Amino acid sequence: MKKVFMTLCAAFALGLFPAKAAPQTAGVARPKLVVGIVVDQMRWDYLYRYYDRYGEGGFKRLLSEGFNCENTQLDYVPTVTAIGHTCIYTGSVPSIHGIAGNDFIFRHTGKKTYCTDDETVSSVGCDNAAGKMSPRNLLVTTVGDELHLATNFRAKVISVSLKDRASILPGGHTADGAYWFDSKTGRWITSTYYRNELPAWLVKFNATDPARRLMEQDWNTLYPLDTYVQSTADDTPYETPFEKGGKATFPVRTSKLLKTDGYGVIRETPYGNTMTLQVASEALTNEELGQDDITDLLAVSLSSTDYVGHRFGPNAVETEDTYLRLDKDLAAFLNLLDEKVGAGNYTVFLTADHAAAHNVRFLADRKVPAGAWDAAAEEAALDSLVAADFHVEDGVQAVMNYQVFLNRAKLQAAGADFHEVKQAVIRHLRSHDEVMYAVDLEEAGTAPLPAPVRERVINGYNNKRSGDIQVVLNPGWYDAEDRGAQGTTHGVWCPYDAHIPLIFMGWGVRQGETTRAVRMTDIAATVSALLHMQMPSGCVGTPVSEALK
Repeated sequence: MKKVFMTLCAAFALGLFPAKAAPQTAGVARPKLVVGIVVDQMRWDYLYRYYDRYGEGGFKRLLSEGFNCENTQLDYVPTVTAIGHTCIYTGSVPSIHGIAGNDFIFRHTGKKTYCTDDETVSSVGCDNAAGKMSPRNLLVTTVGDELHLATNFRAKVISVSLKDRASILPGGHTADGAYWFDSKTGRWITSTYYRNELPAWLVKFNATDPARRLMEQDWNTLYPLDTYVQSTADDTPYETPFEKGGKATFPVRTSKLLKTDGYGVIRETPYGNTMTLQVASEALTNEELGQDDITDLLAVSLSSTDYVGHRFGPNAVETEDTYLRLDKDLAAFLNLLDEKVGAGNYTVFLTADHAAAHNVRFLADRKVPAGAWDAAAEEAALDSLVAADFHVEDGVQAVMNYQVFLNRAKLQAAGADFHEVKQAVIRHLRSHDEVMYAVDLEEAGTAPLPAPVRERVINGYNNKRSGDIQVVLNPGWYDAEDRGAQGTTHGVWCPYDAHIPLIFMGWGVRQGETTRAVRMTDIAATVSALLHMQMPSGCVGTPVSEALK
């Protein structure tokens, strides 16, 4: 008996009878699929502005079945698309994740770059440069990257959007597929960063010429025009017409615009969202997302709401109609998730990358303080100032992202005192009535700013990719870019740009709402907590614990 006992002990010591392995992924309760839906430029109040016109299966379903974070704010500036999508899926801010704008300047080289440009890769699905993109400028991991790491890369991560940056940045470094729309060819494409050819299902989808099919329908209102009482009259000076000298009124002859302006016009109609959800549906089905015990991720960004908003503004009939059509498309997509994955087997969250201001002329006509700032004109004025006072030509490299980028190389070559130049520019900016603050970004931590504004400035400042001076305009003011006083834009700290919707629904989510302060950085932290996995590497957010069961 003693010999048997000793033999067994030796066997265990040698690992001949290994102990039962600790449960891995199979032992962790997770949904089959997480779906992130980002509605580009969706103001929080759109949930309620058009509430009585929504059907039961779209926004209303999310509100009634999900957990609604009513007071979700962006916690950085500038509030633009690339940063918003990055923040949602990383839980991080520009000072850490490195995406300092849609465009930014590398300080060590002085080179201006688009956020996802990558000359080392090639287009897949088209013969032009639209696919020369990747996430290589992103310095941290995303929820999708962490899901791959947590599942030993058995999960699938797919991302789709009309905009390249709104597909690439949410997908992260390890996405199995990121797809976006090429306006020149009307096809959905990718880059060799991900794969060398399009998947068969996307080739088949492209072969149907989906943009043409939708645009040939033209765009008229879903309902009689006189029922759009939440919007201004159809013909107003606050909107940008498609055709020079024309009117921004219904019907919109998209079939004609297709012939004159090409496929890209679909971006500025609700059909762009319809097509994006069609691609998402094809990916859901053909990639077999949510069909096994390993959680998958589908990131969907709906960009047409942003293009429509920029062209027409928040008070236009076109904007209202776009959201009413999106509501129907969302309902159909949620029904497809129920059918393919099963109600209760997936978790979805809906949010926005930023919101938008009211049109400045619309506000001014109603005696509300507002105005249009011209960053290009300011850049020229500052350049002249530096040339006159310091004898340096082209001393200002750019004014963008509400920041001034000084040309360090030229200032240094001319022997100009960088600090003195910076202070002269700040004094000039502060002399403008519309400029509330002009802040030396290297001293933002001690700048005499209201705490919420200072925090956003600090979070948005990346010392290798941001400018030298932050411009904080008065509320109601924005950089009108090339649109003049038509349409709208976004980019500042104010609630109209920073207050976004955030709703979680489905597996592991309670029904309810909160009005406490939630930050965009909390989204990735909450999804990570839901999935019992590590947060992304630069995450500074906190889980919305009351939303989780």
